[in-house]
Amino acid sequence: MINGERIMRYVVRHEQAGRTIVVFLSAKFPYHDFEEWGRLVISGSVLVNDKQAAPDTVLNENDVVRYCAVDAHEPRVDTAITVLHEDQDIILIDKSGDLPVHPAGKYFKNTLWGILKDSLNISEPSIINRLDRETSGVTLVAKNPRAAGICRRQFNCRSVTKKYTVIAEGVFERPVHARGYIARCAGSSIRKKQRFEPASSSFPEPGREAEWADTKFTPLASNGGISVVEAIPHTGRLHQVRATLLSLGYPVVGDKMYGLDEGVFLRFIEDRVTAQDAAKMRIKRQALHASELIFRHPSDGRAMAVAAPLPPDMRGLIS
Repeated sequence: MINGERIMRYVVRHEQAGRTIVVFLSAKFPYHDFEEWGRLVISGSVLVNDKQAAPDTVLNENDVVRYCAVDAHEPRVDTAITVLHEDQDIILIDKSGDLPVHPAGKYFKNTLWGILKDSLNISEPSIINRLDRETSGVTLVAKNPRAAGICRRQFNCRSVTKKYTVIAEGVFERPVHARGYIARCAGSSIRKKQRFEPASSSFPEPGREAEWADTKFTPLASNGGISVVEAIPHTGRLHQVRATLLSLGYPVVGDKMYGLDEGVFLRFIEDRVTAQDAAKMRIKRQALHASELIFRHPSDGRAMAVAAPLPPDMRGLIS
Protein backbone atom coordinates (compact mmCIF):
# COMPACT_ATOMS: atom_id res chain seq x y z
CA MET A 1 0.00 0.00 0.00
CA ILE A 2 1.44 3.38 -1.04
CA ASN A 3 -0.42 6.65 -0.29
CA GLY A 4 -3.79 4.88 -0.23
CA GLU A 5 -3.04 2.95 -3.38
CA ARG A 6 -2.61 -0.77 -3.96
CA ILE A 7 0.08 -2.00 -6.35
CA MET A 8 -0.63 -5.23 -8.19
CA ARG A 9 2.29 -6.84 -10.05
CA TYR A 10 2.06 -9.67 -12.56
CA VAL A 11 4.70 -11.32 -14.77
CA VAL A 12 3.38 -12.42 -18.18
CA ARG A 13 3.68 -16.17 -18.77
CA HIS A 14 4.57 -17.80 -22.10
CA GLU A 15 0.98 -18.78 -22.92
CA GLN A 16 -0.24 -15.22 -22.27
CA ALA A 17 2.25 -13.54 -24.60
CA GLY A 18 0.88 -12.04 -27.82
CA ARG A 19 -2.26 -10.58 -26.24
CA THR A 20 -2.86 -6.85 -25.96
CA ILE A 21 -2.67 -5.41 -22.47
CA VAL A 22 -6.44 -4.77 -22.37
CA VAL A 23 -7.32 -8.30 -23.50
CA PHE A 24 -4.90 -9.73 -20.93
CA LEU A 25 -6.25 -7.63 -18.05
CA SER A 26 -9.91 -8.27 -18.95
CA ALA A 27 -9.35 -12.04 -18.91
CA LYS A 28 -7.07 -12.19 -15.87
CA PHE A 29 -8.83 -9.66 -13.65
CA PRO A 30 -12.55 -9.49 -14.57
CA TYR A 31 -13.48 -7.04 -11.80
CA HIS A 32 -13.19 -4.43 -14.61
CA ASP A 33 -14.63 -4.92 -18.09
CA PHE A 34 -12.76 -4.39 -21.39
CA GLU A 35 -13.69 -0.72 -21.70
CA GLU A 36 -12.82 0.13 -18.10
CA TRP A 37 -9.40 -1.50 -18.41
CA GLY A 38 -8.84 0.55 -21.55
CA ARG A 39 -9.60 3.76 -19.64
CA LEU A 40 -7.26 2.72 -16.81
CA VAL A 41 -4.43 2.00 -19.25
CA ILE A 42 -4.88 5.39 -20.92
CA SER A 43 -4.94 7.13 -17.50
CA GLY A 44 -1.54 5.69 -16.58
CA SER A 45 -2.84 3.41 -13.81
CA VAL A 46 -1.38 0.41 -15.68
CA LEU A 47 2.33 0.18 -16.52
CA VAL A 48 4.22 -2.36 -18.62
CA ASN A 49 7.88 -2.71 -17.61
CA ASP A 50 7.45 0.52 -15.59
CA LYS A 51 6.40 2.49 -18.67
CA GLN A 52 2.98 3.82 -19.64
CA ALA A 53 1.30 1.63 -22.24
CA ALA A 54 -1.40 2.05 -24.86
CA PRO A 55 -4.53 -0.18 -24.86
CA ASP A 56 -3.24 -2.02 -27.95
CA THR A 57 0.23 -2.70 -26.49
CA VAL A 58 1.12 -6.34 -27.20
CA LEU A 59 2.63 -8.22 -24.26
CA ASN A 60 5.73 -10.39 -24.44
CA GLU A 61 6.74 -13.24 -22.17
CA ASN A 62 8.23 -11.98 -18.85
CA ASP A 63 6.84 -8.48 -19.29
CA VAL A 64 5.95 -7.01 -15.89
CA VAL A 65 2.47 -5.52 -15.62
CA ARG A 66 1.74 -3.18 -12.71
CA TYR A 67 -1.67 -1.82 -11.79
CA CYS A 68 -2.09 0.96 -9.23
CA ALA A 69 -5.59 0.79 -7.73
CA VAL A 70 -6.94 3.56 -5.50
CA ASP A 71 -8.79 2.21 -2.47
CA ALA A 72 -12.57 2.44 -2.79
CA HIS A 73 -15.44 1.44 -0.54
CA GLU A 74 -16.04 -2.29 -0.63
CA PRO A 75 -18.81 -4.38 0.97
CA ARG A 76 -17.85 -5.91 4.31
CA VAL A 77 -16.85 -9.58 4.38
CA ASP A 78 -15.70 -12.07 6.98
CA THR A 79 -11.92 -11.82 6.79
CA ALA A 80 -11.32 -14.51 9.41
CA ILE A 81 -8.72 -16.98 8.15
CA THR A 82 -6.64 -19.68 9.80
CA VAL A 83 -3.22 -20.77 8.57
CA LEU A 84 -3.27 -24.57 8.48
CA HIS A 85 0.25 -25.06 7.07
CA GLU A 86 2.98 -22.80 5.76
CA ASP A 87 6.50 -23.23 4.39
CA GLN A 88 8.70 -21.45 1.84
CA ASP A 89 6.68 -22.74 -1.15
CA ILE A 90 3.05 -23.01 -0.10
CA ILE A 91 0.51 -21.85 2.45
CA LEU A 92 -2.83 -23.53 3.19
CA ILE A 93 -5.64 -21.38 4.52
CA ASP A 94 -8.96 -22.21 6.14
CA LYS A 95 -11.13 -19.38 4.81
CA SER A 96 -14.54 -18.25 6.01
CA GLY A 97 -17.82 -18.71 4.15
CA ASP A 98 -18.09 -15.00 3.35
CA LEU A 99 -14.81 -14.17 1.66
CA PRO A 100 -14.16 -13.81 -2.08
CA VAL A 101 -10.94 -15.49 -3.18
CA HIS A 102 -9.90 -13.23 -6.08
CA PRO A 103 -10.64 -9.58 -6.85
CA ALA A 104 -13.88 -9.34 -8.83
CA GLY A 105 -16.87 -7.06 -9.07
CA LYS A 106 -16.96 -4.77 -6.02
CA TYR A 107 -14.18 -6.63 -4.23
CA PHE A 108 -10.46 -5.94 -4.37
CA LYS A 109 -9.02 -5.40 -0.90
CA ASN A 110 -11.64 -7.52 0.85
CA THR A 111 -10.53 -10.78 -0.74
CA LEU A 112 -8.29 -13.68 0.26
CA TRP A 113 -5.83 -12.41 -2.36
CA GLY A 114 -5.73 -9.02 -0.63
CA ILE A 115 -5.26 -10.57 2.81
CA LEU A 116 -2.42 -12.74 1.57
CA LYS A 117 -0.60 -9.70 0.18
CA ASP A 118 -1.32 -7.15 2.92
CA SER A 119 -1.55 -9.18 6.12
CA LEU A 120 0.63 -12.21 5.34
CA ASN A 121 3.15 -10.35 3.15
CA ILE A 122 3.05 -12.84 0.27
CA SER A 123 4.14 -10.76 -2.71
CA GLU A 124 2.80 -12.96 -5.52
CA PRO A 125 0.20 -15.40 -4.17
CA SER A 126 -1.12 -17.97 -6.65
CA ILE A 127 -4.43 -19.35 -5.36
CA ILE A 128 -4.66 -22.88 -6.74
CA ASN A 129 -8.13 -24.15 -5.79
CA ARG A 130 -10.59 -21.31 -6.26
CA LEU A 131 -13.43 -21.76 -3.81
CA ASP A 132 -16.64 -19.77 -4.21
CA ARG A 133 -17.09 -16.80 -1.91
CA GLU A 134 -19.67 -18.70 0.18
CA THR A 135 -17.67 -21.95 0.34
CA SER A 136 -15.49 -22.22 3.43
CA GLY A 137 -12.47 -24.42 4.04
CA VAL A 138 -9.06 -25.50 2.78
CA THR A 139 -7.47 -23.24 0.16
CA LEU A 140 -4.05 -24.00 -1.34
CA VAL A 141 -1.82 -21.04 -2.21
CA ALA A 142 1.59 -21.21 -3.90
CA LYS A 143 4.18 -18.56 -3.04
CA ASN A 144 6.29 -18.74 -6.19
CA PRO A 145 5.78 -19.58 -9.90
CA ARG A 146 7.57 -22.94 -9.70
CA ALA A 147 5.40 -24.21 -6.84
CA ALA A 148 2.30 -22.84 -8.56
CA GLY A 149 3.07 -24.72 -11.78
CA ILE A 150 3.63 -28.04 -10.00
CA CYS A 151 0.47 -27.68 -7.91
CA ARG A 152 -1.66 -26.73 -10.93
CA ARG A 153 -0.40 -29.74 -12.86
CA GLN A 154 -1.56 -32.01 -10.05
CA PHE A 155 -5.04 -30.52 -10.24
CA ASN A 156 -5.08 -30.69 -14.03
CA CYS A 157 -4.16 -34.39 -14.08
CA ARG A 158 -6.66 -35.10 -11.26
CA SER A 159 -4.14 -36.56 -8.84
CA VAL A 160 -5.47 -34.36 -6.01
CA THR A 161 -8.22 -35.58 -3.66
CA LYS A 162 -10.71 -32.85 -2.72
CA LYS A 163 -13.14 -33.66 0.08
CA TYR A 164 -16.14 -31.51 0.88
CA THR A 165 -18.64 -31.64 3.70
CA VAL A 166 -22.05 -30.45 2.60
CA ILE A 167 -25.40 -30.15 4.34
CA ALA A 168 -28.28 -30.89 2.00
CA GLU A 169 -32.05 -30.74 2.20
CA GLY A 170 -33.74 -34.14 2.56
CA VAL A 171 -32.67 -37.55 3.83
CA PHE A 172 -29.67 -38.81 1.85
CA GLU A 173 -29.93 -42.53 2.50
CA ARG A 174 -27.21 -44.29 0.47
CA PRO A 175 -23.93 -43.56 -1.37
CA VAL A 176 -24.26 -42.20 -4.90
CA HIS A 177 -21.63 -42.10 -7.65
CA ALA A 178 -22.96 -39.36 -9.93
CA ARG A 179 -21.43 -39.48 -13.39
CA GLY A 180 -22.77 -37.41 -16.25
CA TYR A 181 -22.66 -34.03 -17.95
CA ILE A 182 -22.80 -30.43 -16.78
CA ALA A 183 -23.85 -27.57 -19.01
CA ARG A 184 -25.51 -24.21 -18.67
CA CYS A 185 -29.04 -24.48 -17.32
CA ALA A 186 -30.96 -23.27 -20.34
CA GLY A 187 -34.25 -22.76 -18.50
CA SER A 188 -32.79 -20.56 -15.79
CA SER A 189 -32.74 -16.77 -15.71
CA ILE A 190 -29.36 -16.96 -13.92
CA ARG A 191 -26.58 -16.81 -16.50
CA LYS A 192 -24.00 -18.78 -14.50
CA LYS A 193 -26.33 -21.55 -13.32
CA GLN A 194 -25.36 -25.07 -14.39
CA ARG A 195 -27.41 -28.22 -14.90
CA PHE A 196 -26.31 -31.81 -14.26
CA GLU A 197 -27.77 -34.84 -16.01
CA PRO A 198 -26.64 -38.48 -15.56
CA ALA A 199 -24.78 -40.20 -18.38
CA SER A 200 -27.70 -42.54 -19.03
CA SER A 201 -29.96 -39.69 -20.17
CA SER A 202 -30.17 -38.08 -23.62
CA PHE A 203 -28.53 -34.93 -22.26
CA PRO A 204 -26.65 -33.04 -23.63
CA GLU A 205 -28.78 -32.31 -26.62
CA PRO A 206 -27.00 -32.20 -30.00
CA GLY A 207 -25.09 -28.95 -30.36
CA ARG A 208 -25.08 -28.17 -26.64
CA GLU A 209 -21.71 -27.63 -25.00
CA ALA A 210 -21.29 -29.84 -21.94
CA GLU A 211 -18.51 -31.13 -19.70
CA TRP A 212 -18.08 -34.52 -18.10
CA ALA A 213 -18.61 -34.47 -14.31
CA ASP A 214 -17.88 -37.21 -11.79
CA THR A 215 -18.69 -36.94 -8.06
CA LYS A 216 -18.99 -39.47 -5.24
CA PHE A 217 -21.43 -38.71 -2.42
CA THR A 218 -21.45 -40.55 0.91
CA PRO A 219 -24.11 -39.86 3.58
CA LEU A 220 -22.70 -39.19 7.04
CA ALA A 221 -25.77 -38.30 9.13
CA SER A 222 -29.39 -37.15 8.87
CA ASN A 223 -31.49 -35.17 11.30
CA GLY A 224 -34.52 -32.90 11.10
CA GLY A 225 -34.99 -33.26 7.37
CA ILE A 226 -31.40 -32.41 6.42
CA SER A 227 -28.36 -34.59 5.75
CA VAL A 228 -24.61 -34.27 6.20
CA VAL A 229 -22.88 -35.63 3.10
CA GLU A 230 -19.26 -36.08 2.06
CA ALA A 231 -18.63 -35.11 -1.57
CA ILE A 232 -15.51 -36.07 -3.50
CA PRO A 233 -15.44 -34.55 -7.00
CA HIS A 234 -13.15 -36.34 -9.44
CA THR A 235 -13.53 -33.54 -11.98
CA GLY A 236 -13.45 -29.80 -11.41
CA ARG A 237 -16.47 -28.22 -13.07
CA LEU A 238 -18.15 -24.94 -12.25
CA HIS A 239 -20.59 -25.46 -9.35
CA GLN A 240 -20.21 -29.24 -9.77
CA VAL A 241 -21.18 -30.37 -6.27
CA ARG A 242 -24.06 -27.91 -5.94
CA ALA A 243 -25.55 -28.53 -9.39
CA THR A 244 -25.29 -32.32 -9.03
CA LEU A 245 -26.96 -32.39 -5.63
CA LEU A 246 -29.84 -30.27 -6.94
CA SER A 247 -30.28 -32.73 -9.82
CA LEU A 248 -30.33 -35.63 -7.36
CA GLY A 249 -33.07 -33.94 -5.36
CA TYR A 250 -30.95 -32.80 -2.40
CA PRO A 251 -30.26 -29.06 -2.80
CA VAL A 252 -27.56 -27.55 -0.61
CA VAL A 253 -28.91 -25.81 2.48
CA GLY A 254 -28.58 -22.03 2.21
CA ASP A 255 -27.75 -22.13 -1.50
CA LYS A 256 -29.29 -19.10 -3.19
CA MET A 257 -28.67 -20.36 -6.74
CA TYR A 258 -29.02 -24.14 -6.39
CA GLY A 259 -31.34 -24.22 -3.38
CA LEU A 260 -35.06 -24.65 -2.96
CA ASP A 261 -35.85 -21.46 -4.90
CA GLU A 262 -33.49 -19.79 -7.38
CA GLY A 263 -35.56 -16.62 -7.02
CA VAL A 264 -33.72 -16.07 -3.73
CA PHE A 265 -30.53 -15.45 -5.72
CA LEU A 266 -32.23 -12.85 -7.92
CA ARG A 267 -33.64 -11.08 -4.87
CA PHE A 268 -30.26 -11.33 -3.09
CA ILE A 269 -28.33 -9.49 -5.83
CA GLU A 270 -31.00 -6.78 -5.72
CA ASP A 271 -30.73 -6.57 -1.90
CA ARG A 272 -34.36 -7.50 -1.29
CA VAL A 273 -34.21 -10.90 0.42
CA THR A 274 -37.34 -11.42 2.52
CA ALA A 275 -37.76 -12.91 5.98
CA GLN A 276 -39.42 -15.90 4.30
CA ASP A 277 -36.34 -16.34 2.08
CA ALA A 278 -34.05 -16.27 5.12
CA ALA A 279 -36.15 -18.90 6.92
CA LYS A 280 -36.16 -21.12 3.85
CA MET A 281 -32.35 -20.95 3.51
CA ARG A 282 -31.74 -21.75 7.23
CA ILE A 283 -28.28 -20.07 7.18
CA LYS A 284 -26.88 -17.01 5.41
CA ARG A 285 -24.65 -18.88 2.94
CA GLN A 286 -24.41 -22.21 1.15
CA ALA A 287 -23.58 -25.04 3.58
CA LEU A 288 -20.54 -26.25 1.65
CA HIS A 289 -17.12 -26.70 3.27
CA ALA A 290 -13.82 -27.80 1.69
CA SER A 291 -12.91 -30.17 4.51
CA GLU A 292 -9.68 -31.79 3.26
CA LEU A 293 -7.13 -31.55 0.47
CA ILE A 294 -4.71 -34.40 -0.32
CA PHE A 295 -1.85 -33.66 -2.71
CA ARG A 296 1.94 -33.86 -3.17
CA HIS A 297 4.21 -31.12 -1.87
CA PRO A 298 5.68 -29.21 -4.82
CA SER A 299 9.25 -29.21 -3.45
CA ASP A 300 9.85 -32.89 -2.60
CA GLY A 301 6.70 -34.80 -3.57
CA ARG A 302 5.82 -35.87 -0.05
CA ALA A 303 2.16 -36.65 0.61
CA MET A 304 0.19 -33.80 2.20
CA ALA A 305 -3.24 -34.19 3.79
CA VAL A 306 -4.55 -30.90 5.20
CA ALA A 307 -7.97 -30.67 6.86
CA ALA A 308 -10.15 -27.85 8.19
CA PRO A 309 -12.81 -28.32 10.90
CA LEU A 310 -16.47 -27.68 10.17
CA PRO A 311 -17.24 -23.97 10.80
CA PRO A 312 -19.70 -22.87 13.53
CA ASP A 313 -22.59 -21.98 11.21
CA MET A 314 -22.64 -25.48 9.71
CA ARG A 315 -22.13 -27.16 13.10
CA GLY A 316 -25.13 -25.21 14.35
CA LEU A 317 -27.33 -26.73 11.65
CA ILE A 318 -26.63 -30.31 12.74
CA SER A 319 -26.12 -29.93 16.49
